[in-house]
Amino acid sequence: MTWSVRSITKTMLPVLAALTSLEISMGLVLSSFESTLFHYPTLLVLVPVTIGTAGSLGSILSARLSTAFHLGLLEFKASNYHLTGNILSTMALSITIFPLIGVATWVVSTIVFEPLLGLYQVVLITTLSGVLISIFTAIVALLTTYTSYLLKLDPDDVVIPIVTNLCDVFGILVLLTTIFFFV
Repeated sequence: MTWSVRSITKTMLPVLAALTSLEISMGLVLSSFESTLFHYPTLLVLVPVTIGTAGSLGSILSARLSTAFHLGLLEFKASNYHLTGNILSTMALSITIFPLIGVATWVVSTIVFEPLLGLYQVVLITTLSGVLISIFTAIVALLTTYTSYLLKLDPDDVVIPIVTNLCDVFGILVLLTTIFFFV
């Protein structure tokens, strides 16, 4: 692995261009749900929170896997603690944080406007979304880290941007799908 502006730019420019196109496409998909989101303002509040949380979970796991890789502690085996431990802790964090996000969103929306959705419904939507997002995050972070290893790329340059963007996009898809089924 070489650390030069040229090599990093050569590696990342096509990746970032593709991810930008994907994010723009996701914005178009999100705009198609505009009427539903405006009808249920509580759900509108969930959109940026879900995007931020999904991306944060992805970047946390990616950073931990990249660090373990650089330290020589990461082996791509199910018995490797640094691999399974980090994946399980990310899932546990997700399962813990998303129900709290649902409660906080419902409380804030109750204070600001009269919500059309109940607490149980909002918590169900956020919890289910969080579980699916954490599974996706683990899969994408693992595959991206392993691919960067096989291609002899620095995971710090490649893994975090890819995983964060894909988790943002998948987070919105999961949230919109969950809203479709539970609203």
